[in-house]
Amino acid sequence: MLFALNANPEADQDALYQRVLTDDPNQTVPVPAYLTTLVQGVLANQAELDAQIDQYLSTGWQLKRIAKTDLVIMRIAFFEIEHVEEVPNRVAVNEALELAKNFSDDRSRRFINGVLAHTLDDDTTDSQA
Repeated sequence: MLFALNANPEADQDALYQRVLTDDPNQTVPVPAYLTTLVQGVLANQAELDAQIDQYLSTGWQLKRIAKTDLVIMRIAFFEIEHVEEVPNRVAVNEALELAKNFSDDRSRRFINGVLAHTLDDDTTDSQA
């Protein structure tokens, strides 16, 4: 959903949900509540999420250089870390790495892991303070 909306922000979200959730164009399936939470949350907080991702990038890296799939995966993880209390930070990172394993290559997965590892380091530092 987020990748498709990134490419076409004006897309009909309801139709897109159905295309993502079922192969049968004649069937309408209920949209899982958490999927809606993630999509709407990432879209509503995208500027904030991008700023958070940007602060963990190495010198010389910019958001526009990151593969769109990888950027979407990191936006989801940062959204869960910052806005979904029920999801532990480590779970958000592990889920992001699973998405990267399925939708990116090994180099991208390592890059995503490197960026997200900083959030876990910061979380550990904050809890010790």
